[in-house]
Amino acid sequence: MKILFAGCGDIGTRSAARLASDFDCFGLKRKPQTLPDFISPIAGSMTDLDLMVEVLNQDFDVLVATLTPDGFNPEAYQRAYVDSAKTLARAMALASSVPKLVIWVSSTSVYGHCNGDWVNEQSPTTAQSFSGKLLLEAEQQITALPCPTVIVRFSGIYGPGRTRMLDQIVAGKGRPAQPEQWSNRIYSEDCAGVLAHFVRAFDAGRELENLYIATDCAPVTQHELRIWLAQQLEVELEDEIVEQKAIRRCSNQRLLDSGYQFVYPSYKEGYQSLIEARSK
Repeated sequence: MKILFAGCGDIGTRSAARLASDFDCFGLKRKPQTLPDFISPIAGSMTDLDLMVEVLNQDFDVLVATLTPDGFNPEAYQRAYVDSAKTLARAMALASSVPKLVIWVSSTSVYGHCNGDWVNEQSPTTAQSFSGKLLLEAEQQITALPCPTVIVRFSGIYGPGRTRMLDQIVAGKGRPAQPEQWSNRIYSEDCAGVLAHFVRAFDAGRELENLYIATDCAPVTQHELRIWLAQQLEVELEDEIVEQKAIRRCSNQRLLDSGYQFVYPSYKEGYQSLIEARSK
């Protein structure tokens, strides 16, 4: 089976590492020289229509899109997600071959503010941020493709090279207990694991849903998370009042029902791993 990882950065590369012993893995990115040997490189962008037609004609079984915007602004998100999704749709209309499955990485930011309520795959999408709105627009393009699709909405990703929270704790930045600010996250290794899990499930002929929330098993308030991290790092915190962001608790029950087993089922295992690596 041939798999194309489009926008093959950290998570795409980690996912391919879990699959390369059994499948042919290809990586599409602007500078593919950085890809490891187990990924066959393809130079280019998903917004290049001619290239995407040429790539699709190589008969890929699965396309996994793990795209990353080059900035946190509407223009960057439009290019990375909406333009890429529209180009993929146009390329499929022109190509002689389309994938048997497209897995598209999105975000739980499409849910917006939910007053601390639980959200799942059936919950309404009420995105208020530009990022959530543009991610949702891209999702709509993908679900209309002429092939089976799986949308994977990751919550906040952390892991090696994604240590903003730890850096804030070291700087002594806490959050008050009230008002509650719920936090949902997933370790980058589990992001890769989830994508590989879906590829293997598809290869085994198992039926997949067209939408999954991918987040760990322990939503936690910002206050509780930061207190716990401060204890592990033995630092003192001073509570900061910041703008209240999206408040929701994300359920991963559908993902668990699919058979996925987390490497880091909660923030405690994940951050403990990062703290241990930091102290070496």
